[in-house]
Parts: sequence; C-alpha cells; structure tokens
Amino acid sequence: QTQAQRLDTSQIGYNSRSKEYEFEVLVRNGGIFVESTKHIGPDYHLRAHPEPCNMLTTAQSVSCRGELNDSSASHSKAGRKASNNCQRVSAKKSYGKRVPSVTSLKYRSQQNGERAAVKISASSATGPSSITSNSGSFPSDIQFYQNGVSDRPTEFKSRYGKNEARKGADVLVECLEREGVEHLFAYPGGASMEIHQALTRSNTIENILCRHEQGEIFAAEGYAKCTGKVGVCIATSGPGATNLVTGLADAMLDSVPLVAITGQVPLPLIGTDGFQETPIVEISRQITKHNYLVTNFEDLPRIMREAFYLANSGRPGPVLVDVPKDIQQTVGVPNFDVNMRLQGYLSRLPPVAPPLVKLQQVIRTIEASQKPVLYVGGGCLEASPELKEFVELTGIPVCQTLMGLGTYPLNDDEHALGMLGMHGTVYGNYSIDKADLLLAFGVRFDDRVTGKLEKFATRARIVHVDIDPAEINKNKEAYLGIPADTKGTLGGLNSLIKKEEVKFDFSEWRDELKGVRQEFPMEYKHEEQLIVPQHAIELLDKLTNGNAIISTGVGQHQMFAAQWYKFTEPRNWLTSGGLGTMGFGLPAALGAAVARKDRVVVDIDGDGSFVMNIQELATLHAHDIPVKVMILNNQHLGMVVQWEDRFYKANRAHTYLGSENEYHVTYNEEDIFPDFVKAAESFRVPAKRVVRKCDLEAAIQEMLDTPGPYLLDVMVPHQEHVLPMIPGGGGFEQIITKGDGHDFVPEDKP
Repeated sequence: QTQAQRLDTSQIGYNSRSKEYEFEVLVRNGGIFVESTKHIGPDYHLRAHPEPCNMLTTAQSVSCRGELNDSSASHSKAGRKASNNCQRVSAKKSYGKRVPSVTSLKYRSQQNGERAAVKISASSATGPSSITSNSGSFPSDIQFYQNGVSDRPTEFKSRYGKNEARKGADVLVECLEREGVEHLFAYPGGASMEIHQALTRSNTIENILCRHEQGEIFAAEGYAKCTGKVGVCIATSGPGATNLVTGLADAMLDSVPLVAITGQVPLPLIGTDGFQETPIVEISRQITKHNYLVTNFEDLPRIMREAFYLANSGRPGPVLVDVPKDIQQTVGVPNFDVNMRLQGYLSRLPPVAPPLVKLQQVIRTIEASQKPVLYVGGGCLEASPELKEFVELTGIPVCQTLMGLGTYPLNDDEHALGMLGMHGTVYGNYSIDKADLLLAFGVRFDDRVTGKLEKFATRARIVHVDIDPAEINKNKEAYLGIPADTKGTLGGLNSLIKKEEVKFDFSEWRDELKGVRQEFPMEYKHEEQLIVPQHAIELLDKLTNGNAIISTGVGQHQMFAAQWYKFTEPRNWLTSGGLGTMGFGLPAALGAAVARKDRVVVDIDGDGSFVMNIQELATLHAHDIPVKVMILNNQHLGMVVQWEDRFYKANRAHTYLGSENEYHVTYNEEDIFPDFVKAAESFRVPAKRVVRKCDLEAAIQEMLDTPGPYLLDVMVPHQEHVLPMIPGGGGFEQIITKGDGHDFVPEDKP
C-alpha cells in the first residue's frame, strides 16, 4: 500500500453543502485506496460512484457506499455499516489494535480504465471539520494513492496457523512475503543461515545466489531501479555485512528503495569482538535512510513493515535491518497486526501536490518568461506521463540529468535537449546558460551538472520542486521552492493549464536552440576499420529499437552510453550516478533481468569496471539469466586517461590495464589482456570478440539472438575522448568540443 503511487489531488473539489470532497481518478491496476496519516475520528465515510462498485474487505466484496467505523471499541476489524441492505462485514485495517496512525480503505472499480468519481467526508462528535475545512483546501494529512509499483498482496494467507509458533527467521521471511517480495539476492553465512533455511520453506520467494555480497546489493539496486519496487538483499555478519557498504552508499546517493538484511552475532556477544562481528548499524548510519538492530522477537513484524515503508516513501533510500542470530532462532507467535511508530516521519512527508496558490505562481512565472527550460532528474521517474503532457501543453524544452534519462523521450528533437552537465550536449548546456526561467523538477543541483555554481543558470529564476525539502536552496537558491511530489505537482500544473486555458508560445526560443544544435551537433569521428565506442552504442540502439534496459559500470563507456543510446521511457537506464561505483554494471543488469523478463537487458561495460564483479557471470549461468554483456575494451581506465591527457600532460599514472605487450601497439589479439572470451567460457557463458568495424553489426545481432547470457568483447581505441566536456568546477564558456588522445603526447616522448 505505502509503495503505491500518490494520486493528483489538485482537482479535488469541496462541496460545502454536503461536507464532501469530490474528485475523479482513472483507475489502473485494479483499484484505488485512500489513506489518512492521522486518526480523524470515529466515523469515516467513503463513497465511490458510479455504484455499485466493489470494496475489498477481509470478509467479502460488498457495495462500497457506506462507512468505516474507526472507533476505539473495534480496531483490528473496524465495523462497516453498509447501506443498500448490505450485511455488516469486517473492513480491512492497515495496522494495529490500538488507535492507528494510518487508516486505509480500498476500492476496486468494475474494470481498469474506467473513470470513477470518489467522494470522502467525515462525521464525528466534533463534526465534519475534523477532516474538512471551510476554505475548501484539501487536508494534507489525507492522501490518495493509485495502486502502482507495490506488489504487497491485498489479502495474505499465511503458511502457518494463527497461533502457531515459529522461529524468528520464519517470521522475517513471512514479513517479506507480506510485502509482496518475489525475488531477493542473498548469500549465506553463519549468522544468516537460519534466514536461508526459512527461505527454503517459502513457496513464493526465489533467492538469486550472487557470488559476492557487493554483487547482490548491486543486483537489488538494479531490480529496484528498473521497477520502482523495493530491492531486497541479505548477507551474513562481519565481512558479509561490510561487503554491502558500498552498495548502501550507492543506493543512498541515487535514492534507490532498498532493504538490506544482515545477520548478526547473538545479542550476548555484541560488543565482545566475537567471530565475524562488526557493528554494521554504526558503520552504515551515515549511508542509510534508516537502520535497525532487532533486539526483541516481538518487534520483527513492525520493524520490517517500517523498513519497507521508509525505503519507498518520501525520497526513497536504503534501510538496513540487523538481525542477531538468537532473535532468528527464538520461537514464538508473531503479531503482524501492529502499528508502525513513524508519526514524526509521517508528519514531515511533503504533500502530494502543492497548494493551488503555488501552482498558480508557477504558471504566472512561466507566462512572464521568454526562455524557460525544464531541468529534470531522477525524481521525475514516476512522473514521466505528466512530464510529457506538461511539455505538450507548454512547449518548454527539456534537459535531463544522468539519473533522469528517459523521463522524457530523447528522440523528440523538437523538445528534448539531451543530457546536461559535464558531458552533456552543447545545446542543452547552452539552454541552461541562456534561460530566464529554470524549472528544476526532481533534481539536486549536483556538481557534475552545475560545474561552478556561481556560473550556473545565472540569468534564470529557479523554480525548484523536490520531494526532499532539504534539497530546496541547498546548493542553488530558488526563486520559488516547492517541497512536493513531482508527479502530483506536474499533474496539478497540467490540470490548471487546461482549466484556465493558458496558452504558451516559446517557438522563437526553440528555434534559437535548433540553431545551436545545428552548429554544435552530437558527432564523432568515424574510422574505416577501428570500432569507436560511440558507433558501437549507436548500432546497439538501432538493433534494439531503443527499447533495451541498459546498465553500465563507471567511466567513458558510461558517458558514451548516456550520450548515444536514445532512451524513450524511464527505468530503462541503470547506472551508478552519485557514487560512481565501478563494477555496478553486471550485477545491476542481473537484477533487472530477473525483474523484467519481457525486455532485453544489456550491460555496456568497460574492461576496468567489468573485472571488478566478473564473478557474477557464474550467477548468470547458474540461474540462466539472459543478460547480454557488451564490453568496450580499451585496455585502460579510459576516463582517467582522458583527464591525464587534458590536465596532466598525458602522463600515464597506473591507468594501463593490459599486459607487457600493448594490443593497441601490436594489434595482435594474443596480446589482449585479460582474455574475457576465455574467462566467460570458463563460466559457461557464450562469448565472442570483435575487432573490425565491418564485423560489429553482425556480432551485436548474434549477441541479441543467442538465448541466455552472452558476452561480446568489443575492442576500441583508448585515444577516444568523451565530448563535449566542461572541466570540473568550470562553466559553460569553458566547454570543450574537439580533440582526442592523439592530440596529447607526453613531454618525454617524441
């Protein structure tokens, strides 16, 4: 429930006569539900039209016209007095036998795609004002959600009897089942063996056995990034837990919903330097959204529920749950009907959409501008439909960050300006430099985007919308800062534009940008025989029709993929953005292929990044996961080499990864090191190498056509530079558009 998408409430109308709020929703994925973050009184009336429609309850489906009695006399099964001669049944409650902090009712319309009008009102001893207001503004403590990315079962049937005792490990696994977890990534050890034993008793959860804990947490990230669901990984104590640390930091910086579960030494041994004991809660405190050390068997259901809620609400992030072995082994009867204890967190969550007056301010600001630009990032991944409609209504051009690629189709040459920032397009960065209005949605003004902050968007008023209030004014002062969900904000703006029939004309501004695009197009030098990485990625884009899920490691290949693969939808681009973690590509692709079996998944990797988690080829074979790996192999740490060329007089400081005879000198395939084809074959993964441009297209097609996993080693020159490039800490006026490694010769060489 808590992972579902919030509905746009900007068009909720208040009927002062009937004391009801009224709004329309387009029903998707089977239904809608309403949720209150505060206890709002004994009688909570909800109606849906047209009638009849079905309300999901713990007992049966009934007419949804009626009321939910939320009085303290009946908490776990709140009574519902149904009208139209419907019998009294038990309505499903979210949590607890005490007065709940969250109350929810679910509705299911007759079919997906129909429009359903929903009304909400309340009556209690204190009167309707407990959730209504005379001004007609919608109370922020009540949120409407569309069933979306959550797989949490509507009704859950336990494998155990109601009062049947079981181990803590089995309770933990049932918590995962109740959250709708179908796949997780776990590597066993002494302190987590009980959990793995319990997993073997689950009928619904499949464990993907990665060959390293870092591989498993990156796989969980890939799973989460391509679905929006919470990724789950499990590791043992000590080194198993510390091997998750890089992944936790990566998920934190990229706002990835993740629950990492670690085994821990028994409670009496904590602090004694026991075997494989590390204080993972303390270690991970600064790189997780929240973390827990479970000290009581009874707390497991509540903690696990909170962990999933925290991971995927507000600004998503990783949550760590550390479970001592004696808690896993404790036998008892769990109580899953418990309250979360997150009142403070819930009270701080930003609203679905900003108040009407804020939306009107945004519209007026756009009307006053002549050169507006949209700057959208990872915070807009769930708002792609609303973003597309907003661009259609306004005609405002769109720049995307590395994390936001695909939120708006990159093949729309009229409005899409590509990626901005250090390796962004010239015309994209030009638009930011010349803009008089910057609409920053779901972004954090990262230094790889802004360069020198004082020189970034100096002519523009900034409207900054972000789910995390801490990001507003953190790096760049906003003219109008709005802490809110981008989906609700864009939806509200779209509705307001249509309602007020506002018209915009920025064609002159778009024509100016077209001129810059023509003067400084994205281009590269074509070679007759050699394969340049840009060409390889363009061919992959062509042969997959731009519909593949692409993961990368970190380096030149990552930037080339971001520049030359034309993403047309969100969640098809998986990369380590904030932390820049080498070795991310292969395990992330693995997780994506597990989650989305309907798509081709390709890991575009570099030879330096790939070797860092090469062991996950074993996982691909063992689970028959059809990941395609395309290595752009230049035998160097390419991005560092580029910086050596540009800023260190081409002095090579430990950036060559090959053997004593350099392939790019001899062009003898026997000098290629390591031999990734033989390595892949040792993992029983089919593989091939291609060195000539004329053979590349057929080789990529063979890779795509081969069932199961496949590795293609593509040899590319190490002299290629990722361009355009704005030097770190620089401004747009310093952008570099020409040159490569051939232009830079070390001083001690002729």
